[in-house]
Amino acid sequence: MVLITEKLVRKKSEHNERLISTLEEISLHQEDIEVIEHIQNWCRDLKILLLQSNLIARLENLHKLKRLEYLNVAINNIERVENLEGCESLSKLDLTLNFIRELTSVESLCGNHNLRELILIGNPCVDYPHYRDYVVATLPQLNSLDCVEIMPSERLRAFRELSKNRSIIVQKQADQNIERDEQRIRVAKQQSALAEHCAGIEDEEERIKAFWQAKSEHCPEIRTEIARQHRLGRERHETKSPLDPPKPQRNLFAPCGRPYNLNQAKLPFNFQDEADHYLLQLEVYRHLDTSLIDIDVQTTYTRVTVKKKIFQIAYNDEVKPDESTVQRSQITGHLMVKLKKLKVNELLIAKKSTTKKPCPF
Repeated sequence: MVLITEKLVRKKSEHNERLISTLEEISLHQEDIEVIEHIQNWCRDLKILLLQSNLIARLENLHKLKRLEYLNVAINNIERVENLEGCESLSKLDLTLNFIRELTSVESLCGNHNLRELILIGNPCVDYPHYRDYVVATLPQLNSLDCVEIMPSERLRAFRELSKNRSIIVQKQADQNIERDEQRIRVAKQQSALAEHCAGIEDEEERIKAFWQAKSEHCPEIRTEIARQHRLGRERHETKSPLDPPKPQRNLFAPCGRPYNLNQAKLPFNFQDEADHYLLQLEVYRHLDTSLIDIDVQTTYTRVTVKKKIFQIAYNDEVKPDESTVQRSQITGHLMVKLKKLKVNELLIAKKSTTKKPCPF
């Protein structure tokens, strides 16, 4: 979970010489913030607070911002309007593309007498019957709703129908709350099943592909999980700072020149020592493209590079690289490397012949 830290706030306050106590405007958008905290204590003079495109689930910890005029929390996970009564100077509130179903929660804004603009576009509540009339009548201080000016005639009509419209809204909310409870249970099961499916996939790229190809619903839980996957993807591909110490490279050979045995990809394998050849079976990922596999057969070792990860195995007897063969199964994707020995091991032949000799009666 990404938190609002003093370091983050100072980073975003360069226009104010990094002084946060006198800050009047700050933008904390696209930071994957999940909880609003500390802002009201550090920046009490804020007039503009931009928190769009985060993962905020609840409006909270804003009541000390008495000078706040514009609050933008578009594209978050907010499900109801609350805890803004203390923002006395609030004149514009943007709640675009959230998950607000409880439309009656806008009644908590009745005490915000300076509120002139309210935006609820993209929330489930805008599809309720008589949605606009209800909000216009409930908040008479508004000049515009969803970027559309409120006309005097519209306001008068909304006042006359307020009682009837409110009862319809309340019933619709109750139905939506039941659907939301069912959705929570359904999504939890889907996420659990998807997690089990992805856990059984060895290849990281295939695991990521399975997540993005899975069907999902539009809800706060899925939006949070998508943001988490995006964050993991950025961390995987972000460039390292030149000041960071370089990763130590793994040595493939001992100081004397002897090749090490190495399995960076942690692939299961089977290595058999026969009389005239070695047999290496390497369990490469089934769906991995063959172009991502590189095999280097040398006289004393074999090296297989799978997606830049090295598998290396050394052997006691020298082999003939030119006479060695490599095959890949079309069913399992496993590699079979047959390494022809330079000299036949007579001891192994003798041992096999003695084991096959029938016992006398």
